[in-house]
Amino acid sequence: MNKKLHIVSLGCTKNLVDTEVMLGRLKSYELTDESKEADVIIVNTCGFIDAAKEESLNTVLSLDSSRKEDSALVMAGCLSERYKEELSKELSEVDIFTGVGDYDKIDELLAQKQSRFSEEVYLIDGEERVVTGSSYHAYIKLSEGCNQTCSFCAIPSFKGKLNSRDLDSIAHEVESLVKRGYYDFSFVSQDSSSYLRDQNVKDGLIHLIKRIELIDGVKSARILYLYPSTTSIKLLETIAKSTLFHNYFDMPIQHISDDLLRTMKRGFGKAKTLQLLEYMRSLPNSFIRTSFIVGHPGESDAMFDELCDFAEEFGFDRMNIFSYSDEEGTDAYEMSEKIDAETIDLRAEKMGEIAAYAEEKSLQSLIGRTISVIIDKESDEHEYLLSARALNWAPDIDGEIYINDNSLDAEMEFGKIYHAKVTEIAGKTLLATVTENA
Repeated sequence: MNKKLHIVSLGCTKNLVDTEVMLGRLKSYELTDESKEADVIIVNTCGFIDAAKEESLNTVLSLDSSRKEDSALVMAGCLSERYKEELSKELSEVDIFTGVGDYDKIDELLAQKQSRFSEEVYLIDGEERVVTGSSYHAYIKLSEGCNQTCSFCAIPSFKGKLNSRDLDSIAHEVESLVKRGYYDFSFVSQDSSSYLRDQNVKDGLIHLIKRIELIDGVKSARILYLYPSTTSIKLLETIAKSTLFHNYFDMPIQHISDDLLRTMKRGFGKAKTLQLLEYMRSLPNSFIRTSFIVGHPGESDAMFDELCDFAEEFGFDRMNIFSYSDEEGTDAYEMSEKIDAETIDLRAEKMGEIAAYAEEKSLQSLIGRTISVIIDKESDEHEYLLSARALNWAPDIDGEIYINDNSLDAEMEFGKIYHAKVTEIAGKTLLATVTENA
C-alpha cells in the first residue's frame, strides 16, 4: 500500500505553486484529507505578517497533536526560512525543517529524514506540478524575490532580490498545462511588473503577454500584483489591446497620502499613482483590486481621513485591508511614531466597511449585464444552484456567482465557459441565468 500524505498550503498563491511542486515530487503517495491517517504531514508556511505567522504555528502544533505514531511532520516555506534557527531549536514537534529553496527536493529530504535550507530560493523551471483546486485554471509564477524596499515588508530579507524566470521557461510550462486541459492562467510574483528587470528588460510583462498570446489553447489570463512605480502606461495599453489578458488590475497601493507613501518607501507618490489608476478605470470592462495598510508608523488622523475619502470615492472593485504588523528587520520596525493597537483596529474596521460597500457597488453594477462565466461545481448553498465565477475574476478572491437558471437545451458542464445574464444580488452573491455557450 502507498504511504499517505496530508499537505497544507498556507498564505499566498505563490506558496500554492510551491506546494504543487512538492505534490509533483510525491506522486507515489496517496493524498488524504485526514491528517490522523497520514504517514507524512507537510505544512507550507507563511511568514509575512503576525496573523499569518500565528496561523502557521498553530497549524503545525494542531497537526502534531493528532498525528499517528511514526509519522513525519515537515515544516516548509517562508516562516520556516525566516526563523530557521529559532524554530529548529524550539519546535521539537517538527521532524524535518526546510525553507524556500528545496521544494523540488522534498522527496530526498523525506527519504533521508533530513532538514535542509539551501541558500538559493527555489524558482520553478520545468518541474512537473500537481495543480490543485481546478481542472482548468493554474497559477504561473513569474519570479521570486523583490527589489523594492518597502518600509513594512520583510519578504526581501528571506526571499532575496528579484530573480525572474526565463520567458521560455514560462511559455513551456503554460504549453504543458494547456496539453493537460488548462486554459485559464493567473501570473503571479511578489512584484509582477518588475518581471525581467533583473535581466535588464524594462517592460518584461509586455514580452510575456505577447508570448502567451501565441500559445494555442490559452483562452483567458490575468496578471496579479502590479507595483505602482514599475507599472507603465505602455504596459496597461498592451493589456488593454490583448485578446487573452483581461483588463484586470491588481495593484496594491497601500496608501494615498504623499507623506506616508514616502515614509513607506513606495517609490511613487499620489499624483503618479492616480494617473495609473485613472487610466485603468478608463478601459472597457476594467476590474481594479488594491490593498491598503492602516496604522503604519506616522499615519496621522488626517492621513487616515484622506485614505478613507479616496477609498470611498475612487470606485475600486475589491479592496484588501491590512492592519500594520510590526516586523523585525524592516525599516518601519525601527520607527518611533507607532500607532496604538486600539487605533489600528478602529481604522481597520472603518476601512473594512468602506471595502464592503465598494464590493457591493461593484457587484450591483453587473445586474442586467451579460457576462462570461465559468461553472465550477454545485454550490454549497443548494443542490439546484451552481457555483460560478466571472471569467475575468481571479479564482477564490473576487467572489462567487450562483447560476439558478439555464436557457440552453443541454445540461451545463463544469469547467466550461458560458454567457450568463446577471439578474439580481442576494447578500454578496450575484444570481445569473446562462443564456448561451461562449
